[in-house]
Amino acid sequence: MIDAARPSQSFCLIRHGETTANADGFIAGITDVPLTALGRDQARALSELPWPEEIAVFASPLSRAQRTAELAFPGRDVQLHPGLRERDWGVFEGRPLGEQPARENTPGQGESWPDMLVRVQTAITEICAGAEGMLPVLVCHSGIIRAARMLWTTGDVGQRPPNATPLLFQRAGNKTLEKNL
Repeated sequence: MIDAARPSQSFCLIRHGETTANADGFIAGITDVPLTALGRDQARALSELPWPEEIAVFASPLSRAQRTAELAFPGRDVQLHPGLRERDWGVFEGRPLGEQPARENTPGQGESWPDMLVRVQTAITEICAGAEGMLPVLVCHSGIIRAARMLWTTGDVGQRPPNATPLLFQRAGNKTLEKNL
């Protein structure tokens, strides 16, 4: 865990539903790719979960996250936040996942890992500070969830989070714990 200012409250992160890039095994990053039929079904299934009445829904500006949020939370206002977008993998966008460079390496024309950590820390702390007592539910990307883990839980990025699975980052004293919602 790095020494990062912690969000003022607990929050929930959800990786978007399955996309064509996920199904085909290539790096999407900031490339805008659609949800698959399975991804749309995964997003709709989220609407069946017992959500607290008082939630504030945020999403990455990429269409896969927006569409997941719309299907998961029909009739609710979804606020877009640019800080929730996936990492820009630069010259690796569109390449097979097996060619993805190590996280610590900055891809040509892409975003560095330290810059992404700062962006994620800023976005999530801002969102939590403005949530006015509601649980912030952020529909985002694998990289955002991994950055949050690095910043506030184990200090490790862990395994790629599954699509459309709510993960609660819960404040517990001076720690933040990650658990399935």
